[in-house]
Parts: sequence; structure tokens; C-alpha cells
Amino acid sequence: MKIQLLPSTFNEAGEATPEQRLTCYVIDDRVAVDAGSIALSVTEEQRRTVRDIIVTHPHMDHIATLPIFIDDLFGELTEPIRVYATQEVIDVLENDIFNWTVYPRFSELKNDKSKVMEYVPFRVGEEFRIAHLRAVAVNVNHIVPTVGLITTDGEHTLAFSSDTAETEEFWQLVNRTPRIDALLIEASFPDYLAQLAEVSRHFTPASLKKELRKMKKHKDADILTVHIKPSYREQVVEELKALKIPKLRIMEPGETYEW
Repeated sequence: MKIQLLPSTFNEAGEATPEQRLTCYVIDDRVAVDAGSIALSVTEEQRRTVRDIIVTHPHMDHIATLPIFIDDLFGELTEPIRVYATQEVIDVLENDIFNWTVYPRFSELKNDKSKVMEYVPFRVGEEFRIAHLRAVAVNVNHIVPTVGLITTDGEHTLAFSSDTAETEEFWQLVNRTPRIDALLIEASFPDYLAQLAEVSRHFTPASLKKELRKMKKHKDADILTVHIKPSYREQVVEELKALKIPKLRIMEPGETYEW
């Protein structure tokens, strides 16, 4: 299983930089988790193969270029882009994004070969299939309804915290999952902004260290930190490294990680 955090920020030469302003992960060049930068940064191969997208929650940094991705592909799709989400998130997407004002309601449109978009609702706690993967969603602690995920190809398994602060159900699911190869978990703000992190439901390095004590199993899993706010990246990275947590590292946009 391989995963890539798509870049979302570029320098004057058009080269990707480490700052993460938008969130989109691509698994095995086939399935996306969130769609913040999907239209900006997929490779040509991924553009041809990614047809299944999980949306963990409807904040703009997680959905920003989803409409543009579908729009770009409109005429060439031979199967719809399938958007997997809870019904609550689907309702937000339909009411606030794909509403004929911000963007067309692609779920009602076809090209000459296929529908161009369809929703696939899932329920928290119930396993669902997405392409070649199986996944389970779990509620996490964010300021809008948000899910974390456990996803597996049958051999390797990844856990995504999504955006969250202190939470419980996610760790219960992680601890009862037989195998976790990697945990992707957020660390948004530096420690001195702990109050802001608390009210916006995010982690600092200090609160992340405390939270990771809830992972009672899978001590050999890789821990990849994500969702670092660009304005504070240098300080957050320094504080994360100072934790000296074994196997914890910063997930770099554009780099491919494989298990």
C-alpha cells in the first residue's frame, strides 16, 4: 500500500513546497481521502485512475478543488466520480457547494458516456468497500461533523485521524484493529497557541504527545504528522522533533510512503 499527500503550495518556479494549505491524500493512485488539492496536484496517471474520493468533513481545505476536478474530467468520464461521505456531509456538499450557484449539481448531470458524479453514503462504524480497499469511519472531535478512518487493502492498514482534538472512539477502533502500519495524525498549532488549538479542535505537539498515549497497541507503527498550519510550520516541526517519539516524522507533500 502506498500513499501520497498531494502538494498544495508552490514557489515561483512552480515547484512544490512543504507547506500544507489544502488536504488530499491519494492511496495506490486510485482512492483519495479528502480533495483539497486534488485538481491542483494529481499526476496525469492519477487523473486517469482516481475515481473514488472519501470526504471526512466539509471544511474548505478538505474539499476546495473537488468541483474543479470533476469539472476538468466532465467530458471524458466513462464512470462517475464517486464521493463517499456520511449523509450529513453529503447534505452540506449538495446545499452549499453543488447547488447550481457555487457550482453545478454534478450528481444530476451526465456526459455522453456516464453520470459524472454520484454520492456513496456510509455509516460511522460500518465497514464499506471503496475500490480495492475496505474502510471504517469513526467520529472524531472537530468543530463540524468529522470522521477519522481505518482503511486496509487486506495486507496493510492505515489510520487517519482527520482534523481532531482529544477524542476516544478513534483510539478504541485503532486499538482493536489487528494491524496498523501507519497513523496519520494532525498537529496544527505550536504549543503557545494551545488555547486556539483547543477552541478550534486541533492538536499542538504537546497535546498530541498526550493523545498518543491512548494508542495502547501498534507501537511499531509509523506516525506521520500532518495538517501543520503554514504560518507556524517551522516552530511546530521543531516542537514535534523535540518530542523524540520513536517513528514519528513529518509527512512531506509529494513524497510517496509505502508499506
